[in-house]
Amino acid sequence: MDEIKRRFSTWALQHAQAFVFSLGQLIRNPFGNLLTVAVIGISLALPTGFYILLENARQVVTGWDSSVQITLFLKYEIDDDSAQGLAHRLEQDPAIAMAGFISKAEALAEYQRLSGFEEALRVLGENPLPSVLVIRPGVTIATPDENEQLLARLRQLPEVDSAQFDRQWVKRLFALLDIIKRFVIILSSLLAIAVLLIIGNTIRLAIYNKRQEIEITKLFGATDAFIQRPFLYSGFWYGAGGGLIAWLLITISLRLLMQPVSVLSELYASDFQLISLSAKNILSLMTCGVTLGLLGSWVSVHKHLREIDPS
Repeated sequence: MDEIKRRFSTWALQHAQAFVFSLGQLIRNPFGNLLTVAVIGISLALPTGFYILLENARQVVTGWDSSVQITLFLKYEIDDDSAQGLAHRLEQDPAIAMAGFISKAEALAEYQRLSGFEEALRVLGENPLPSVLVIRPGVTIATPDENEQLLARLRQLPEVDSAQFDRQWVKRLFALLDIIKRFVIILSSLLAIAVLLIIGNTIRLAIYNKRQEIEITKLFGATDAFIQRPFLYSGFWYGAGGGLIAWLLITISLRLLMQPVSVLSELYASDFQLISLSAKNILSLMTCGVTLGLLGSWVSVHKHLREIDPS
């Protein structure tokens, strides 16, 4: 047991030394390493920024409650009292947020005002229009499929003659959001590869700059695991620094946008506010940066360290 503790203490001490040593190596060349970290930060900030914009777009869409509605045209023989009773029953449905009632008289008055056929309608002597219910889904634009299912269910009601729903608008909206989402995924993948290449190339240059030192260390019996530790931790610092800069860039950008977005929201009588990075988002961003840093340095070290032979 004492031997295990001693080995663990030695292992932990070596890692701590490599951890601090790698940071000291970066501080010795602040300008060049800051440029590298800044490029990594920008590469991480771009897809993260698009992700935040997508989330804000979804919040805006969720606020368009009144834009997504189903219009039920009831059968002509259904009187207003029965129509109102149906509206009250539908509002008990958890899938429905509101069931507005438009009486026959209200429907006729609105049609006369909008159509311009007021004189022609008076000649009829009888109101030809049915009662109408305006349904707002409870889960606003959750998915087009859910709205389709609700529409199909409402059409089966015995009091309903026909139902109208702007499905095409919803499909176009979700198609656009899906395109943006896929674009963010593609952009994230490409920039992740770019970060790996940047870190890998930076570590490769560091290995070649220390080639003679590595050869001497190998002659004294140092293992590849011992030699590669400082380089791996350098990748860690590059990734962590890039994640920190990405967080700062996104935070500053959102703060610059908050005021004009707030003014625009007031003009549209909306309480919309920009979504910023949550603690979970920040943790994910830092984890992504560190992971890419370690992975890029590990690949570069394993490839180029083997090429150094002190014999």
